[in-house]
Amino acid sequence: MESNQGEYIVVKAKDQGVVVIGLTRGTDTKFHHTEKLDRGEVLIAQFTEHTSAIKIRGKATIITKYGTVETDT
Repeated sequence: MESNQGEYIVVKAKDQGVVVIGLTRGTDTKFHHTEKLDRGEVLIAQFTEHTSAIKIRGKATIITKYGTVETDT
């Protein structure tokens, strides 16, 4: 199985108040870090030994090595 550890994503906020949440790895998934972005701000996030998933709330563009995704809300 290919590991995504060390991979980066780019999140660009299209509206005020976009929330980016890092989720932990392990038997219990928990929130471990939250960032709030204003319109036009960019966050570069990395998957690590502690971060297994990233949740995004709000209108944003997400860029990964697999392509670009636009949120609907």
